[in-house]
Amino acid sequence: MERESMEFDVLIVGGGPAGLAAAIRLKQQAEAKGQDISVCLIEKGAEIGAHILSGAVMDPRALTELFPDWKERGAPLNTAVTEDRVIFLNETGGRSIPTGLLPDCFLNHGNYIVRLGNVAKWLGEQAEAVGVEIYPGFAGAEVLFDEDGAVKGVATGDMGLTREGEPGPHHQLGMELHAKYTLFAEGCRGHLGKVLEAKYNLRDGIDPQTYGLGLKELWEVPAASHQPGLVVHTAGWPLPSDTYGGGFAYHLEDNLVAVGYVVGLNYSNPHLSPFEEFQRYKTHPEIRKFLDGGKRLAYGARAITAGGLQSQPKLVFPGGALIGDDAGFLNAARIKGSHAAIKSGMLAADAALEALTANRQRDALTAFPEAFRASWLHEELHKTRNFKPYMKRGLWLGSLLFGIDQKVFGGKTPWTLHNTADHDKLKPAAECAKIDYPKPDGKLTFDRLSSVFLSNTNHEEEQPCHLRLKDPSVPIAVNLALYDAPEQRYCPAGVYEIVHDGEAGAPRLQINAQNCVHCKTCDIKDPTQNINWVVPQGGEGPIYQGM
Repeated sequence: MERESMEFDVLIVGGGPAGLAAAIRLKQQAEAKGQDISVCLIEKGAEIGAHILSGAVMDPRALTELFPDWKERGAPLNTAVTEDRVIFLNETGGRSIPTGLLPDCFLNHGNYIVRLGNVAKWLGEQAEAVGVEIYPGFAGAEVLFDEDGAVKGVATGDMGLTREGEPGPHHQLGMELHAKYTLFAEGCRGHLGKVLEAKYNLRDGIDPQTYGLGLKELWEVPAASHQPGLVVHTAGWPLPSDTYGGGFAYHLEDNLVAVGYVVGLNYSNPHLSPFEEFQRYKTHPEIRKFLDGGKRLAYGARAITAGGLQSQPKLVFPGGALIGDDAGFLNAARIKGSHAAIKSGMLAADAALEALTANRQRDALTAFPEAFRASWLHEELHKTRNFKPYMKRGLWLGSLLFGIDQKVFGGKTPWTLHNTADHDKLKPAAECAKIDYPKPDGKLTFDRLSSVFLSNTNHEEEQPCHLRLKDPSVPIAVNLALYDAPEQRYCPAGVYEIVHDGEAGAPRLQINAQNCVHCKTCDIKDPTQNINWVVPQGGEGPIYQGM
């Protein structure tokens, strides 16, 4: 059977801030020039915002460029930042850093604490209002190429396949979506982005990308514990000083607090569990005081790109571009990415419209990287480019070096430090100390499965597993033998288990793909790069409520 196809001027894969901003900008600029262009956006989540998870403190600079009247339009930026606290924690207490000693990138005056999923939903409404065709529940499963080797669009995944990959009784073929230009806005570790990087050698001469895993819960807390607009960032405990990471507590409106933890995925001890570190983090007096007596409402996890400019791939290729976190635009030092995603989408949109106006199609949008290099976004990312390499030297030395870099040199040091891949950092389990994590109490700390329940994650079990093993023997022969099966611990959703069939049965890896929250950590951290994350059926995965 042959797939049906649809034609557009521009196709956008991914309904996050980058993709939606690109779609809106295209229609805005086309209208201003009296042009009529067709723009289609597909999103693998069941609805716009369903897969969006971020802290999040938002710099409104790019949004203001996109919609100068965003306040009048009712954008859900409801809580202005009123206070910054940066605390270095030890096991029982902590030391706050005076505001005057903090680099500018850690200050949030003029920014807003947001639920980014709600912002994405609002952007989706704005996009539809200007004529963007939006199709949630459609996962881009395959990149399509024309006879000249240029990207001509994507195919959405088939529905109704059996576990063996055969058509089931409710099988539906995916659609082919063709375009003159395709923008990929899949977020961190986009699985189509990986294909494009390999095909067009977009990483030649570029540092490996480096990542963090962010875990987040949304709590409703007693009014006495709530301080709207308070932004708390912490470093130190519970992670050892040689492991990059840190926590946050953001006080939103309506007695809501977003609490979360980020663990750099370059950690070396295979016994470490980011999920358990997050649960332990909440027991610290500086964080617990906000949550005691409260109720946990939601949970989620997502990998984030953190490598900076030196890890950013080439942005364009024949027929399209990478935007947002698909290209690594997040500013790890500022702990922000939504403004960068929006700006990158706008810059790519301008380049695409310029090409369409000149009757071009499926060539490289070279105006996009040129405009990026001339933009305030490039200046911002260049200033903080050495943050992650510094922090890999340990908490204390890294903080000192980055502080000098920013306060003394203003980020204009004449050197650029380099990143290395996260997956090759694990040491053998026998060389590392085991970590004894306390059992959850069900009030402040929780287990994985009850947490996944709050993410509203769902996958149809009768479909091919979307977590593909390149070599089925590796999990036992290598990962279990050398690293004590770290996938059991780095996954924040309980997807991977080592089980034994019978009393003396041989161990095997069981993949509970139905639990997957699409964080992509396994695709990043697996020491042999044996796990390949691909999209499940469209509309599946978590349904985050304003995370």
